[in-house]
Amino acid sequence: MSRRVVITGMGIWSCLGTSIEEVKQSLYEGKSGIGVEEERYEYGYQSPLTGIVKTPKLKGLIDRHARRGFSEEAEYAYMASREAFEMAKIDDQYLLDNEVGCIFGNDSSAKPVIESAKIMSEKHDSELLGQSLIFQSMNSTVNMNMSTAFHLRGVNFTISAACASGSHSIGVAYMLIKQGLQDVVLCGGAQETNYYSMASFDALGAFSKRVSEPTKASRPFDRDRDGLIPSGGAAALVLEDYDHAVARGATILAEVCGYGFSSNGTAVISQPSDEGSVIAMSRALKDAGMEPKDIDYINAHATSTHQGDMFEAIALDRMFNGEHALISSTKGMTGHECWMAGASEIVYSLIMMQNNFVAPNINFENPDEYSAKLNLATKTIETEVNTVLSNSFGFGGTNSALVIKKV
Repeated sequence: MSRRVVITGMGIWSCLGTSIEEVKQSLYEGKSGIGVEEERYEYGYQSPLTGIVKTPKLKGLIDRHARRGFSEEAEYAYMASREAFEMAKIDDQYLLDNEVGCIFGNDSSAKPVIESAKIMSEKHDSELLGQSLIFQSMNSTVNMNMSTAFHLRGVNFTISAACASGSHSIGVAYMLIKQGLQDVVLCGGAQETNYYSMASFDALGAFSKRVSEPTKASRPFDRDRDGLIPSGGAAALVLEDYDHAVARGATILAEVCGYGFSSNGTAVISQPSDEGSVIAMSRALKDAGMEPKDIDYINAHATSTHQGDMFEAIALDRMFNGEHALISSTKGMTGHECWMAGASEIVYSLIMMQNNFVAPNINFENPDEYSAKLNLATKTIETEVNTVLSNSFGFGGTNSALVIKKV
């Protein structure tokens, strides 16, 4: 069995906005969501830059007892999932009457782990931890809370794959539906933004220190980039069997038609690879039955690091040199949304597809020898977008690429 897989709902909670409409405006205007969080200096960070994400207000939306088990990233995911289900016209009664799966990308839940350790170090009494920290501290905190909050009874697990987590969650949901194992799956990615979560990244010297110009600090593909900006939030998508969506009268936003993956197999855990990137992209295109000439827009992974952007530029040049596809990294605006990035960038790409524009690769002022060969959109370009390739590459050499198209 091989079924068509479509997207019928999407939701977003990010530094660019907390609704599809807000995010659309930010993308079109090339508006950055990056700022300074002074508490990071106090905590010991080298860089205080981060995506500024609003705290959701769940009171009145979900009861107090259930809220206690929500981690920060689960709160973001809940808001994004509500928006996605609403767009997909899936209400509580539908969720009670039908089996819906849940797969989210998430690779950390640092704050509750650290808070638990502090209590144990100071009080030496596990009874003081209460019952909620365990549900907040597990990597599976997002899908376990979403499955409970929305009474989901289908597939239920987390994909933990570094910065490709969100993309792989969509890819796996796509495969399960394609093979007839599920009809509907809520999938996406979530990333905590508290300062506990990214201290180890900061220790690597991976973050930009362009503190005097926060909105210009994330510079994908630019010659003068000096590191990424941590960010977060959540993105959610409702994936569905095409015939099932048509039968219930759902509005189809796009079709997921290609998923590719690879591992770099390099000796250094943080070493990117142009070869690994090419393999993932090639597999996604083959799965979609497409060639490079068929792609209109590429949402690049490019995080604004020297090595990462360089290797991806080499890979993109190998595959798309001379082709018409426009390329941009929305991380110039968002910073690196880490575990959610692969999912949020599908949402961003869908917004562009629906509104006929390509968002700009902001802060690109000077190319280097690798990015000079790319067909970068350095300003907003109004154009029809029918096909999108979205890349996500993570530590440990995990690579994911997705292809979506208009139906």
